[in-house]
Amino acid sequence: MKREYPSRILITGGHELGGVSSFAETLGEGFAALGISAEIVSPSRIFARWRDLRDPRVLKILSTTAVFAAPFARRAICIAHGFPRPDVQGWPKALGITASFKVASWFAQLVAVSYYSAIHLRTIFNLRVDAVIHNPLNDTFLTDKENGWEGRDCITFAGRLHPSKGLDRILPAMLAVLEEHPELRAAIVGDGELRALVEAAARGDSRIELVGQVPSREVRTWLRRTRVFVSGCETEALGITYLEALSQGCSVVMPACGGGVEIAPELIGSAIHLYSGEGSEPVARALRSALAAAPPEISLAAYSSRAIAHAYLAADACCAVESTLVTEAVP
Repeated sequence: MKREYPSRILITGGHELGGVSSFAETLGEGFAALGISAEIVSPSRIFARWRDLRDPRVLKILSTTAVFAAPFARRAICIAHGFPRPDVQGWPKALGITASFKVASWFAQLVAVSYYSAIHLRTIFNLRVDAVIHNPLNDTFLTDKENGWEGRDCITFAGRLHPSKGLDRILPAMLAVLEEHPELRAAIVGDGELRALVEAAARGDSRIELVGQVPSREVRTWLRRTRVFVSGCETEALGITYLEALSQGCSVVMPACGGGVEIAPELIGSAIHLYSGEGSEPVARALRSALAAAPPEISLAAYSSRAIAHAYLAADACCAVESTLVTEAVP
């Protein structure tokens, strides 16, 4: 029996500066494009929506910090945006997240945002992952972009200024490459606990601009000025910022691990440049390679909000079919 489309969608968000918040907003836009109303709710407010939580006509898409609501929800999909990192999050929080994912897998579907994350969750944490659905790209990034290097003078980092982002490696590499290219400048877009580290690195250098946290439309403006986008997060689950940068014609430098390598493996070595090893020198070599490459051409239509929202509806429908088969098999 085919499950009917949900009457509404409830999506829990995340940290206001993080990718989970962007994920929720973009996914909501995708459902709206499909003609289904979607609402974003803070994880702390999910139990205040008890009626919706229990309503089988309402599909709940629960972020990591809201999966504790899964045992009480009817018709829910839980999202693993990554996997626990004790070195960054601490063991108590990492174990808590693992336990939450385990509980979620008992009461709802567990979806990972990349095969990279799914492999870790299955093989290291022994968790059942029902599907992999990549992150959506905000549709404003899918409009026409400016090609070529004309007017592009930035090496850019965009994201939370967090220890997991590898800024201790990125910043020295950016500074080294700037010394070789006086026509370029560096832009750090974002905010977070490592702001003081970035400010110290930028002090006295007019070619390093600490942009701070800005709306997505301004992020897009900076990316259109960017020749190379750089990331240092070795455990990036997929990377919405990678999608945004590629969509705006930037070359991307990223670690040779993480979910980002799934986005367009055929472009590794042309639009996507990988690095591996300790210290900042491997990052600097990848930056030099990216600066020497031609402007990238890539289609990211498969990551549109509408396409990803449709994938979640397909996962929801698949769950209904599996539940029916199990029920019919019981004597």
